[in-house]
Amino acid sequence: MKILAVDTALQAASACVLDGETGEFEALESLPMERGHAEALMPLIERICARVEGGFPALSRVGVTVGPGSFTGLRVGLAAARAIGLACGVPVVGVSTLAALAAPLIVERRPEIVGAVVDARHGAVYYAGFEPGGWALSLPRILPAAEAAAEIALAEAALRRHGGDPEAGALVRLAGSGAGLVLRELERRGVGAEAAGENAPDIRFVARLALAADPALAPPRPLYLKPADAKPQAPSVFVAAPEAAGEAEGATP
Repeated sequence: MKILAVDTALQAASACVLDGETGEFEALESLPMERGHAEALMPLIERICARVEGGFPALSRVGVTVGPGSFTGLRVGLAAARAIGLACGVPVVGVSTLAALAAPLIVERRPEIVGAVVDARHGAVYYAGFEPGGWALSLPRILPAAEAAAEIALAEAALRRHGGDPEAGALVRLAGSGAGLVLRELERRGVGAEAAGENAPDIRFVARLALAADPALAPPRPLYLKPADAKPQAPSVFVAAPEAAGEAEGATP
């Protein structure tokens, strides 16, 4: 099984092809960027598949990050993944951006709480927490950085009581662009933590999560946790002046 993985959710446009039988990556490319995902993605995917034996027809599955992330980036990645899946006649699965951010830390199997936190602006973060072993602490959601820190602090305290050395050092590691915000809040609570992950998902872990996903349970639908920043413009309404309104009411056809 060969899986094409695509990510445009955050500050990168990335794609790779994973051979699910051997665990080897046949091709991989990642371009850091804030904007321009729409222009960069399809040429990037074409370069990736050109380096894979059999090209697009050899693909068995497509995986794509579904959010949270930028509205434009998510639409670009999902549209491309769906189009390729349709053209190749293969299933397309969605991968949580937060799970992909946390995965490189979780697989190290250290006895720590892992937090995936993406800056959502105005002091808020997109957040998902994971216990040692990868068990989810909560569903992905948007909340103030202070609330994310409070939840992590409770989990860290429980881990010290029941699963670790109470005198151990930092038992929390954070990944994502919101790590700095949450770290400051954890410091106020006296909780040791470190930023150890990246600001954009590692495309290799997007591919591995896509390989493990059940297509029936991981649809390629966007996960929007807050409304779009851009709002539709209100329609213009013409209001006639009183004199004009009176003239219009008294006019005859």
